[in-house]
Amino acid sequence: MPWFKIDDASHSHPKFMAAGNAALGLWLRCGAYSAQHLTEGIVPGAIATLYGTEPQARKLVKVGLWHPAGHDCPRCPQPNPGDFVVHDFFEGGRNVTRTQHEANKKGAAERAAKSRASRKGSRSADESSSNRERFGDENYPNRPRKDPLFSDGIAGQEGLSHRTPAEGAAPAHATSMPYQVLPTEVPPPPPPSETSSTTTVEVSGRGEVQPLIEAMEARGMRVAWSFSAAEWLELRDAVRRAGAPALVDHAARAWQAAKSQPYSAKYFLRGWTGVQAPTTFTGPRPVAPPSAASNYVAQMAAIAEELREGETA
Repeated sequence: MPWFKIDDASHSHPKFMAAGNAALGLWLRCGAYSAQHLTEGIVPGAIATLYGTEPQARKLVKVGLWHPAGHDCPRCPQPNPGDFVVHDFFEGGRNVTRTQHEANKKGAAERAAKSRASRKGSRSADESSSNRERFGDENYPNRPRKDPLFSDGIAGQEGLSHRTPAEGAAPAHATSMPYQVLPTEVPPPPPPSETSSTTTVEVSGRGEVQPLIEAMEARGMRVAWSFSAAEWLELRDAVRRAGAPALVDHAARAWQAAKSQPYSAKYFLRGWTGVQAPTTFTGPRPVAPPSAASNYVAQMAAIAEELREGETA
């Protein structure tokens, strides 16, 4: 696609300064139209009227950026009556003629065709060489009919496969993790103790969490129990604090409110850490014996009552 090229110093050219921005907009759009349609600088009158106004076209003619039909500029071609021509459209080789553009397009197509042919020939030669290495000479007359075309190396029969264990080594375990781990397949909690920089926390083992796992499964909530060491400790503390039944009730409410079925017990861990121990009713509080101050107030009230009764008698 051809381009409509403009000198980078044209913004301060006297003709541009005299034309003004509105007329220059018309000049730019019509110049791009001429480059796209290869009119070689000719601007049809209908296009000039479509993209601008008659006063703007007259301004471009007045400052010398356009010429109308019958102009006397020796460097520019004559347009048809009613059309215009851009002054010095080919000056300095900025814009190309139709002949130049077609020649450039043809040359580019020929270069692309040669490049494709060269790549195709190189690829065919590489494939032929590779096939000869893989299959051997196809014209070899003494090859038994039932011999495979592939050599042992190509078929993967030379040496050990990366999946074949070495002699005396156990087969490699699968590295993919199951989507859901059932409670009966849960690995044991972290080691019996975890030592930090400030304190040592003793972990009693899986026994304290096992009742919760079994109760969840009995309620139909089968989830994966995969926690970090710190999360196992949080879960154990929640069981100690609130008890497994309270945690199961909390999980059942969260299970029903969830948009999709949770697959991991981590879904409930944040809520479990906030469950508090249930309160139990232990009967009415004992009445505390009266204090010395209350006894004194009662004595003063009794004396005052006696005095009032003596005065009325």
